[in-house]
Amino acid sequence: MKPLILAIESSCDETSAAVLAGLEVKSNIIASQKVHEKFGGVVPELASRAHQQNIVPVVDQALAEAGVTLSQIDVIACTGGPGLNGALLVGMSYAKSLSLALGKPLVFVDHMRAHILAHFLHKGDIIQNVPLPMLCLTVSGGHTQIVLVSSPMDMQVVGKTIDDAAGEAFDKAGKVLGLPYPGGPHIDRLAKLGNPNAFKFTIPDTKGFDFSFSGLKTSLLYFLRDEQKKQSDFIAKNLNDICASYQNTIIRYLQRKMEAAIEEYRPASIAIAGGVSANSALRESFTTMANQKEIPCLVPAFEFTTDNAAMIGAVGYFSYLSNNFSSLSDVPNPKAKI
Repeated sequence: MKPLILAIESSCDETSAAVLAGLEVKSNIIASQKVHEKFGGVVPELASRAHQQNIVPVVDQALAEAGVTLSQIDVIACTGGPGLNGALLVGMSYAKSLSLALGKPLVFVDHMRAHILAHFLHKGDIIQNVPLPMLCLTVSGGHTQIVLVSSPMDMQVVGKTIDDAAGEAFDKAGKVLGLPYPGGPHIDRLAKLGNPNAFKFTIPDTKGFDFSFSGLKTSLLYFLRDEQKKQSDFIAKNLNDICASYQNTIIRYLQRKMEAAIEEYRPASIAIAGGVSANSALRESFTTMANQKEIPCLVPAFEFTTDNAAMIGAVGYFSYLSNNFSSLSDVPNPKAKI
């Protein structure tokens, strides 16, 4: 009998709850927070308040859609970090209360590990084949990592950003260009209409498999400043080409590092994960690269790319199998690392 898992995610600005039977997703409810759009970024205090409002109805809806009751749940999994401290505290406090009231074991999950294990999730009877070891590029608003996955519970970070993340580079660019928050999806959409070679941005030079995006953001800012001095409506007239060129630079940079890591570690498969893995150009680029190298490329379903509770449940499942449970005395770890 597969264990029934109730999973909760509240690390940033999405309140999510899911029910899984093993790795099979029975429900995955996500309540997004629109309150941050007018601020151009996530406001931690507002995020915490929204989580408090959303968490009970989101959990109720997840249980109802899965057709199960709380008494049937075998284990409760919840994000423990990294993330916003107040946001994490809301989810963890609720999970602790359920664990204590129901007498069910509790698992606090590493959010970045969950993004990677989203590749193991499935709906219905079609089970995802994940050849191991896998080399996974995890790209989100707060993280950019290359992770060597030897098993679901054995992961090693072999490359990471030394400053900003790829998702932040997209969103900050979107803000400078006057696009709605979050900027990444809008840049992806506009880039399809532009020329990726219209403007040149220098790919950062970092050692090994590490990344740096702060210089790239600055170069875009200075480029736009200089061009607007010559032509005040430069952004409006060249928006599609700017988006295409900037996005192309980021994707070429990510791919260059992954190609080097593939040569070093010779994985059985490669994968992308995290919110930025929803970017259409990144998906196409990595699929093409994998075909050229004759190696399987795992790309997550769109519903498992952004922050969601189903991926938290995947870690909860493997923790349950290994009897690796958490304590009611555990506290949020906003800067947790794999």
